[in-house]
Amino acid sequence: MSASGRSAREKLNFQLGLRRRGISDQAVLRALEDVPREQFVEPHDKEVAYADTALGIACGQTISQPYVVAYMTEQLRTHPRHRVLEIGTGSGYQAAVLSRLCRQVVTVERYRTLADTARARLAALGCRNVEVVVGDGYDVPDTLGTFDRIIVTAAMETIPDSLMERLEPDGIMLVPVGPPEGVQQLVRLRKGADGVEQEDLIPVRFVPALVGLAKEL
Repeated sequence: MSASGRSAREKLNFQLGLRRRGISDQAVLRALEDVPREQFVEPHDKEVAYADTALGIACGQTISQPYVVAYMTEQLRTHPRHRVLEIGTGSGYQAAVLSRLCRQVVTVERYRTLADTARARLAALGCRNVEVVVGDGYDVPDTLGTFDRIIVTAAMETIPDSLMERLEPDGIMLVPVGPPEGVQQLVRLRKGADGVEQEDLIPVRFVPALVGLAKEL
């Protein structure tokens, strides 16, 4: 089978697999179909880009498995008018998916190598509403403003107040909470007039979110 034929079959199975596992938001499914996942993995992993598994990328980080990306995107409940903050750019794949669903994405990455590579990929795909920032996800600059939605794609043992301060009223934040090694709980937070509501969603596994900028890479 040709590479193009294999790719078409893989993408079809990719979509069917997401639907079977309960992803039903049509806008999310279209965004995932539109973003070429094979452009965000390492060259030696292109043939397994659509497999439902996390894959290694530079700097010891990972690109999350497709189902987790789809699930988190769906649970974020974005709107085309929203401004979204992502903590942990990684390959840039999650930001590319979100770029199809909201007005603006600001994504923060502590590794300059990953930030530069993701920025180039996103530009090549025409994701003009994504801004990649080299920075500390635990200390988001005030100059970036506030956001309607926040998504954290690395595990935090506790949710920093600094992130909650960046969330607009009625905003939603998704964070994997738990130990840096092992299983975390994906938590959804809603910032309402009467305080913050917390809902536990599914168990997940993410690399740890670390404080500060990376000293190397």
